[in-house]
Amino acid sequence: MLSVKIHFHKYQATGNDFVIIDNRKGQYIFSIDQIKKICDRRFGVGADGLILIENHPTLDFDLVYFNSDGSQSLCGNGSRAAVVMAAGLGLLKTSTKFNAYDGAHQAELLDNDIVRLKMSDVGQVEESGNEYFINTGSPHHLRFVENVDAYPVVEEGRKIRYSETYAPKGANANFIQRLDKNTIAVRTYERGVEDETFSCGTGVTAAALAASLQGYVSPVQVKVRGGELSVEFKAIHSGPSGSLPTAFRDIFLIGPAKMVFQGDLEL
Repeated sequence: MLSVKIHFHKYQATGNDFVIIDNRKGQYIFSIDQIKKICDRRFGVGADGLILIENHPTLDFDLVYFNSDGSQSLCGNGSRAAVVMAAGLGLLKTSTKFNAYDGAHQAELLDNDIVRLKMSDVGQVEESGNEYFINTGSPHHLRFVENVDAYPVVEEGRKIRYSETYAPKGANANFIQRLDKNTIAVRTYERGVEDETFSCGTGVTAAALAASLQGYVSPVQVKVRGGELSVEFKAIHSGPSGSLPTAFRDIFLIGPAKMVFQGDLEL
């Protein structure tokens, strides 16, 4: 079988890394095995996920995202990286509207490759003791802990991800520490990657919303292993005055995305 040479760009968004390919001509269709190979850190380029930028009939572009195991979901950090890449392709200047896994999204490209990405509204929060479940385009279990740096994220995250509660598709697991100055620290075990990542955009967003249920206010500053992000939101209260939010609107994930390198790969 003849090998195919494919030009790619490698991006990172607070340590969450992606292989991004311009597929506007529609010439590439990847199998799950090929996606796994591209994302493999020993035999491929190495990444948490693969992103294809494709044409869309009415929006600036279509963002097709695959986790490193070939599954699909919304990726907040990947979306921010794709916005910077799309700007380099001339598809936008400072603002854009594009299609992703969960539908249309808007984004602004600010100075220094900072992207302000509008996330989908959240209409429901499930609470159980000191833990929450929030779907921000991808499903997230959220647990507050005392010392997130010392927490066994992979061990505990894997238990949550494969628990009967979230079977058969599973959920991402996020562990949150409360810090001063309206700031939290977050570590995430990501399904699809099946390991801890340096950052998870949808997880950071869910963690900030969960923090608002414990007294934090917009914008919440979030520290992850790969850097810092900010989450803005509007809390919706349907109960009496002083009650906790029951939904969230106008949610924005804000942070940097940078190109690391580009090259050619053969499949």
